[in-house]
Amino acid sequence: MGGAAAAAAAVLVVLWLAVAAAGAGAGERPSEVSIGALYTYDSVIGRAAGLAIELAVGDVNADRTVLAGTTLSLISQDTNCSGFLGTIEALQLMEKNVVAVIGPQSSGIGHVISHVVNELHVPLLSFAATDPTLSASEYPYFLRSTMSDYFQMHAVASIVDYYQWKEVTAIFVDDDYGRGAVAALSDALALSRARISYKAAIPPNSNAATINDVLFRANMMESRVFVVHVNPDAGMRIFSIANKLRMMDSGYVWIVTDWLAAVMDSSMSGDLKTMSYMQGLIVLRQHFPDSETKREFISKWNNVARNRSIASGLNSYGFYAYDSVWIVARAIDQLLDNGEEINFSADPRLHDSMNSTLRLSALKLFDSGEQLLQQLLLTNFTGLTGQLQFDSDRNLVRPAYDILNIGGSVPHLIGYWSNYSGLSVAAPEILYEKQPNTSTSAQRLKNVVWPGHSASKPKGWVFPNNGQPLRVGVPNKPSFKELVSRDTGPDNVTGYCIEIFNAAIKLLPYPVPCQFIVIGDGLKNPNYDDIINMVAANSLDAAVGDFAIVRNRTKIAEFSQPYIESGLVIVVPVKEASSSAWAFLKPFTLEMWCVTGVLFIFVGIVVWILEHRTNEEFRGSPRRQMITIFWFSFSTMFFAHRQNTVSALGRFVLIIWLFVVLIINSSYTASLTSILTVQQLATGITGLDSLLSSALPIGYQAGKFTRNYLIEELNVPESHLVPLNTIDEYADALNRGPKDGGVAAIVDEMPYIEIFLSYHCNFRIVGQEFTKEGWGFAFQRDSPLAADMSTAILQLSESGQLQRIHDEWFSRSSCSSDDSEMGATRLGLGSFWGLFLMCALICVFALVMFFARVCWQYSKYSGSEEPDEPKDDSAGTAEIAAEAVAEMQRRRPKRLGSFKELMQFVDKKEEEVRKSMKRRPSEKDNQGVGSSDAQSVA
Repeated sequence: MGGAAAAAAAVLVVLWLAVAAAGAGAGERPSEVSIGALYTYDSVIGRAAGLAIELAVGDVNADRTVLAGTTLSLISQDTNCSGFLGTIEALQLMEKNVVAVIGPQSSGIGHVISHVVNELHVPLLSFAATDPTLSASEYPYFLRSTMSDYFQMHAVASIVDYYQWKEVTAIFVDDDYGRGAVAALSDALALSRARISYKAAIPPNSNAATINDVLFRANMMESRVFVVHVNPDAGMRIFSIANKLRMMDSGYVWIVTDWLAAVMDSSMSGDLKTMSYMQGLIVLRQHFPDSETKREFISKWNNVARNRSIASGLNSYGFYAYDSVWIVARAIDQLLDNGEEINFSADPRLHDSMNSTLRLSALKLFDSGEQLLQQLLLTNFTGLTGQLQFDSDRNLVRPAYDILNIGGSVPHLIGYWSNYSGLSVAAPEILYEKQPNTSTSAQRLKNVVWPGHSASKPKGWVFPNNGQPLRVGVPNKPSFKELVSRDTGPDNVTGYCIEIFNAAIKLLPYPVPCQFIVIGDGLKNPNYDDIINMVAANSLDAAVGDFAIVRNRTKIAEFSQPYIESGLVIVVPVKEASSSAWAFLKPFTLEMWCVTGVLFIFVGIVVWILEHRTNEEFRGSPRRQMITIFWFSFSTMFFAHRQNTVSALGRFVLIIWLFVVLIINSSYTASLTSILTVQQLATGITGLDSLLSSALPIGYQAGKFTRNYLIEELNVPESHLVPLNTIDEYADALNRGPKDGGVAAIVDEMPYIEIFLSYHCNFRIVGQEFTKEGWGFAFQRDSPLAADMSTAILQLSESGQLQRIHDEWFSRSSCSSDDSEMGATRLGLGSFWGLFLMCALICVFALVMFFARVCWQYSKYSGSEEPDEPKDDSAGTAEIAAEAVAEMQRRRPKRLGSFKELMQFVDKKEEEVRKSMKRRPSEKDNQGVGSSDAQSVA
């Protein structure tokens, strides 16, 4: 027993020495580690966060699994909602050798103090500084344990895009917190082609009069979608002032960031007196998944707050503050487990000046700050706010927001937003288990009660109520006055385009005062692209006139629905056709006449060959047969042939030939009619292809897009283009022609050509429209007026008023521009070669079939020809047999026959051939019996 006890004691000693050695190698844990906290004590966020931080420190110290043997000490400093005082408090906190700082609450103080912690290597973990510009690249020791406003502004942009609004007014506090968020909002809106049309900046600590002025100016703008991003402590005054300005009525949209949710959560029941001013607001709030730990913390926080008589509730920033303490505690615990020590050393670059009372030497450098920062970045556990983990940009993973709608006395949840799947009515935790779907069709929100207790979605904008009318640019041209022209009336302009615009303006559900600004001197056409550029540069609000909607213009301006179709066409001069005694030969070219005549004769010969053996009408003397061939051939032209065809092949060929003759007759008649009745093109240009290949001068309307189109799209040399301004210049240039300094053709849009031809009837349109455009009204990019005007134009079209206006201004009768009345051309072989080839091949096929049958008959006929009668004398059987053998040897080669005999056979009647082939078929058998008897006698 004594030996066993001694052995056991020896083992215990060895174990104690091993533990001691391990402790000595790893370094002893400190008994206390200090962390700091920076926030404004008396603020909406500070009241919730301060108590949450205290509770978190107590829970950490009570948990033996974290910082075992080490007490976490908290040192708090009040920033007093002041950037200057907050910076001083932060520097004082750095003197107390804290290893990390929870805070600051303000983004502005975060920018300043981040420079300090970068030098001292003290990690800064903020639970409320949401400015997106607090980036990791500039501030490596700054971490955010809350969600960045980068994500919140993308949530706002998703809501704006969901309701298809294109412009918003941003109301924000003019500091780092507000400016950084508005910049992120602008970028997020641009992704859906929306924008911030007006920025209403409220200076920090503004009084009611200043806020009133800012809201009044914002209300003068056209956007009725307001995004409010201000500090919680002063933000509530905005809605009471907006209510006095009647900005909470129907037609307005208010989207408020998470600061309002923090205020509402912090306000006790019955304390929110301004709830009646906030009906219809859409509010964002950070989303936290529900859990038992969260519910226990809420109950604990409320109990302590009640005992301390804290007249404020818990908001989302309190949860973030609580989790921030746990993030720091776990990181310190891991740091100590890795054997690191908590040591501070003096920074040689910081020293006290002889004449200064600043104690800069008190600011110590945290030696393990870099290692602690790395442990913070490796955080991965579940807290009150959900999954606590940092991504590569040092933002918390899975950011999400609740979307609330204030209706009645409490807000209602209408949906969620997350960067995983966008807007949805399902909680993000459910969607995380599915494939992400951010398509437009997948975005959903519940019904919203809008300001003014309206259930219908507000349009989001009105015409700006700032006393300035819509500046409308109108081109002043020397011609085509029917479209737009200067006038002495109240609008100082008139025309087809102006009347369409005024009719559409009257259909808008809001008044739009307009000021027409005439552009151009009236002596020559202004450049239309320059007018569109004036709209894009905000020198004009709109452009009304004969503006074609083309690609390069749509890139810089917004166009309405086209109110008239327009495409480029070619107009050329024409002349009356001159008649002659030989006009009847003009329908066909010489080549066509020759080939047609040859084919007539060829078909006549083919039919004669096919019918000669069977048809008595195709037999007779050679002279008669020649006459028959020519008479039959040319009489088929008038379907007046008297000869009947009896053979199958002859009838087949004749049917095909009569079809060909029908086509030739019809074509000849139509072409001759055209030549004798229509006008002829003076230049020979029949369409776009012939115009481009002619290399002749081309006229176009100065100032229009036609010039660029011809040069850039059709590669027409600029030297071939001639600018023209008036109708008279059009007519003069076409009449003079290319030889006298004019043009061969004019390329312009159809409405202009219709007006031109109503004055001049000796010109015609050739070819088809080779572009398809339309005329529309131009507005500034993303202007909501464009969509409303498009709706109004569609209403005009459906009611028939659009057509009535067109008929009133285009009532002048125009000349016929039917292509069939001009430029008749002679028909050549190219139009009929397929038909002629088919006919010729059928004739050849019929001849081949005919001669094959003739050769077969000739072969049969030669073999069945009647032998000569045997001689009846007394020469004896042997002599008879010998003569029969000789006769057989003599007749064998004649079975092949000669060409002359073949022709003679062909000339035979079909009936004679058949009789010869059937006559005395048994005589051959008798001759064969006689031959065999002679051989036996021999």
